[in-house]
Amino acid sequence: MSADAVELLTPSMLRSWPLPSPDGDKSTRGTVLVIGGSRGTPGAALLAGVAALRAGAGRLQIATTASTAVALAVAIPEAMVVGLPETPGGALSALAADDLRDLVAGADVVLLGPGLIDVDQAADLLAAVIALADEETALVLDAYALLALAERPHSLRGRRPVPVLTPNLAEGGALLGREPADDLDGEAVSLAADLGCVVSMFGHIADPDGHSWRQEAAGVGLGTSGSGDVAAGLVAGMLARGATPAQAACWAIHVHASAGDHQAVTRGRTSYLAREIIEAVPTALAALEV
Repeated sequence: MSADAVELLTPSMLRSWPLPSPDGDKSTRGTVLVIGGSRGTPGAALLAGVAALRAGAGRLQIATTASTAVALAVAIPEAMVVGLPETPGGALSALAADDLRDLVAGADVVLLGPGLIDVDQAADLLAAVIALADEETALVLDAYALLALAERPHSLRGRRPVPVLTPNLAEGGALLGREPADDLDGEAVSLAADLGCVVSMFGHIADPDGHSWRQEAAGVGLGTSGSGDVAAGLVAGMLARGATPAQAACWAIHVHASAGDHQAVTRGRTSYLAREIIEAVPTALAALEV
């Protein structure tokens, strides 16, 4: 792909593509449902959910393993947390699909994946979410949900609104069926066209129509545990407040990088944590929404 065909994400470019105005009460800013977590990784759902709220979502619901639900509800008093069946190993069970019907029906955005630890269970949960979500529900897939999608690569084609995928390089490789090439712009475009989704991979974003964007200013500190959960949550939150899928992906990746830059100055280039990226999201957003 020619570098000239890729639009760089800059503050001036994003200000010319403003997010919908956050007018009205919490119901007008959308409900995000995060489906994820496990007995050993409840924090992933927490990070994604709080990031969605910081991005502007009006309401947050989290569906996670029963053994961690109470602790998660205490940690995020702003959220409704529902405990669902889990496997003996502590993974969110596909049996939870029966309990997801009303939750998915009431959500404007469903984010599936943060903290899931079993690909087979994730595949069944993905199939259930696809079946339960109506034509107005926005979908975001992250982490093990992407590995599940790699086994059923065309299961999202034709969905509207277009789903958003947030793979890291390893998950991108699973979706491609090989190691990503050096041309990540081209790889993102290829995946987006093949899967019928918006793809945000390591700062390279593409939609199914071949449009492509790149976030160049991203510090090394973003490569920290939980950072991807934060990025996926930001996408979900921006979708909830009315952004288009490509717009949500572009704004999320830029705000994520800017928040990391802010913490790099105050805490050191590689010393900040994923939850501290979330702390800087309001500052990063305020700088763009003047």
